[in-house]
Amino acid sequence: MSFDVVVVGAGPVGLCFVRSLAGSGLRIALVERQDEASLRAPLDDGREIAITHHSRRLLIELGLWSRLSEEELSALRDAKVLNGDDHDGLFFSHEEAGKSLMGWLLPNHAIRRAAYAAAAELPEVRIVTGVSVTTVRNGSDGADVVLDNGEILRAQLVVAADSRFSSLRREAGIAAGMHDFGKVMLVCKMRHERVHDQTAWEWFAFGQTLALLPLHDAHTSSVVVTLPPQQMQALLALDDAALGVEMAARFQQRMGAMNVTGPRCAYPLVGVYARHFVADRFAVIGDAAVGMHPVTAHGFNFGLLGQETLSRKLRAARAASEPIWNPQLLQSYEREHRRATRPLYLATQLLAKLYTDDRRPARALRKLALDGSACLGPFKRMVMSGLTGDRDGSQSPMTRIRSLLQRMRPA
Repeated sequence: MSFDVVVVGAGPVGLCFVRSLAGSGLRIALVERQDEASLRAPLDDGREIAITHHSRRLLIELGLWSRLSEEELSALRDAKVLNGDDHDGLFFSHEEAGKSLMGWLLPNHAIRRAAYAAAAELPEVRIVTGVSVTTVRNGSDGADVVLDNGEILRAQLVVAADSRFSSLRREAGIAAGMHDFGKVMLVCKMRHERVHDQTAWEWFAFGQTLALLPLHDAHTSSVVVTLPPQQMQALLALDDAALGVEMAARFQQRMGAMNVTGPRCAYPLVGVYARHFVADRFAVIGDAAVGMHPVTAHGFNFGLLGQETLSRKLRAARAASEPIWNPQLLQSYEREHRRATRPLYLATQLLAKLYTDDRRPARALRKLALDGSACLGPFKRMVMSGLTGDRDGSQSPMTRIRSLLQRMRPA
């Protein structure tokens, strides 16, 4: 069968991309190795996704926000960053940002459920489930996407949204810079004795990294602990009661007693940045383009931003009767998305390396950096604008940082 666009990967970004092309006149196929039932009602994978104001606007426009229940929408009012045994740390207030909220937290499985429901109702989209792509063959008049059931889908453009370990990216000859942090992240929903005050924690303790993501209930949070693999194996071996006691101790009893209320899910920490986002009749989006370390909570936000950029360019080309696979069009997507993501990706890598280094010189630098940041009002406001800005044409936070540094240079 022949299509304009074949999208491989029905994760949240792939599904949102398909929805973004609705009404464009493009014929679309979406290929996913999971079965249809798993897409319609995905299992809870433990992950809570931080949503910026811009991403919320996109989810509303795509028709996803209204499909989420009130209990799935958790308000993020403030945030604090702690180092070592600090109690105060660096505090980010919604009042400083000039907003009633800094952002929101949504369950990953709920986003996937809503995105699939929104995509499945589109008449111009064919969703092919329970199959994998074996190869993609490019020709002068299109690309053949060969499935493991023997079916061949002809496409003018192939878009890979098949994870940060994308096999299609590799087959297209696109290398990726990968950094394995050598750590495992455990995510678990927990009930705690003290209220969270809608405040997120990022705690770079010595020997571990902790996070607390406030959920809809004032006494329930998504709790994250990052450890070396062997230490994580010991933690995972505990039963729920023992794990609750252990996590309360790791949080130094600051949240009081803690009890497990959701599934435990462990993930290796690997950062990925593709050397290129496009090739001949081919593009990558989502984690296949940029797989972020979770410390800055921008992974899905970057994924939404990238699919918005590419879909906007494809819609414009279609409206102008221009080829959607035009190399100049694809390269313009790469340039725009790289400018939007590369600075924060590199900064996140440096931040994660510094604040997980427990050697004495690094500890001193960690404290100096955090104390210095707490005193810099403009720095804090620029960081918060990344969460609260709506990207309505005003300067991005990274652009403002570059402008500030240029003004600080000696004449």
